[in-house]
Amino acid sequence: PCTNGCKSVNMENNRTFLYFAYGSNLLKERLQLKNPSATVHCVATLKDYKLVFGNHKGLASDRWHGGVATIEHSPGDEVWGVVWRMNMSDLKSLDSQENVTLGAYSPVELSVKTKGQELNCRTYIMNSCVYAPPSPQYLQVSSHCPKKLIFRLIGDSKLSVGQSASVASSGFHIQRA
Repeated sequence: PCTNGCKSVNMENNRTFLYFAYGSNLLKERLQLKNPSATVHCVATLKDYKLVFGNHKGLASDRWHGGVATIEHSPGDEVWGVVWRMNMSDLKSLDSQENVTLGAYSPVELSVKTKGQELNCRTYIMNSCVYAPPSPQYLQVSSHCPKKLIFRLIGDSKLSVGQSASVASSGFHIQRA
């Protein structure tokens, strides 16, 4: 049994999928605007990746007016996020939200860890990322203090994290302290 707030994995005959969010989609209200089936599955970490901020091809986001979150491979680092369970019917909407057809992000399947299990999840990685600082409004949503914010944003104080690793802001990415 998982003591990290995650529920048992049953993909309901392939009618649902798991999505690992690490940026603005940590905010339940934002994600559910266009993806109403999204429900919190658990909190998880993505090992050997780091969170960075930037813009696709250096083009600033019209929505956020600054850099937005993406992940990049970085041995020894980790990214905290939320695993959402979503209906397959929301997949096209999620891809659209992440600007997949415009080439801004590519969907990938990665393995994330929770206390007691690994889960294969869909997530997104920015293409042609040019590093840029995030705007204050983006940081209000996705924050550079992920674990505490994750619990606050999903509004479930019953979830707990197996171990507490401190994080510190370092430039435009998060590194383990």
